[in-house]
Amino acid sequence: MAFTLRQLQFFVAAAEQGSVTGAARVLSISQSSVTEAIRSLEEDLGVSLFERQARGLQITHRGSAFLRHARQILGDVASARQAFREEASQVTGRLSLGVTSLVAGYVLSDLLARFRRAFPQVELNVIEDSGEYLQHLLIGGELDVAVLLTSSVKDRLALHVETLLVSQYRLWLPLGHELAQQEAIELEQLVGLPMIQLMVEEIEESMKQLMQSLSVRPEIAFRTRSVEAVRSLVATGAGIAILPGMVYRPWSLEGDRIEIRDVSGDLPSVQVGLAWRRGAPLSDAARNFLRSAQSAISDR
Repeated sequence: MAFTLRQLQFFVAAAEQGSVTGAARVLSISQSSVTEAIRSLEEDLGVSLFERQARGLQITHRGSAFLRHARQILGDVASARQAFREEASQVTGRLSLGVTSLVAGYVLSDLLARFRRAFPQVELNVIEDSGEYLQHLLIGGELDVAVLLTSSVKDRLALHVETLLVSQYRLWLPLGHELAQQEAIELEQLVGLPMIQLMVEEIEESMKQLMQSLSVRPEIAFRTRSVEAVRSLVATGAGIAILPGMVYRPWSLEGDRIEIRDVSGDLPSVQVGLAWRRGAPLSDAARNFLRSAQSAISDR
């Protein structure tokens, strides 16, 4: 297997610090990660890069030779990145972006932050609305790209759709709940328990179908369009909830703990991604946003 830039960074840090401990400290990573990177490099190159000593690492003759190459490679990569950043910073234009409410709260901020860093001169116009209305705007040419639940896109002949993230449904429980003692829970164990239901986008329909599949339906204690309300209600013991993992946070606004567990069985998932109009040329700004979003999700 060819070595990676990350392995080179770890090797250079170890050489400069003279120890695995020092490299791990400056890189803010675990010592085992540094050790594994050095071991993989040595296996790939077929040479010993360091002599292991009681007080740290002593670089070998071949290690010193490789260190010069490693620094050159990392320097060249840094120069290439800087050149593209400078070029990207000069790109101008306008991007009309649509987003649904659920995606806006949990996915959009990372995508926008990355895009704005790379293309600061592009003017952004972002609107939030339902998935159905955003599809209407895309087909009508009023939006360049939408970030939405792709599983809800109906007109696949008119729209390109690319799913970037799939989030499985999981069970939310208050701290100390009897089911929290189990790592995986059967769906039938939820029968008779009060449930908090989120009424947002396709989550509402998915949960209705799931409940209908049970022999005895759970008691719906509360219905809400607010994820924060679900958190608070679950955390204080008002009920349990089944929601996509991407919206989970371990604490409510009041500071109460929320546990999360897997549920056995055929649970739905939420698919988040991009949609844009077929047959219409993409602007440079839209094309760059698609690439940036694809990159952002792959780095997670």
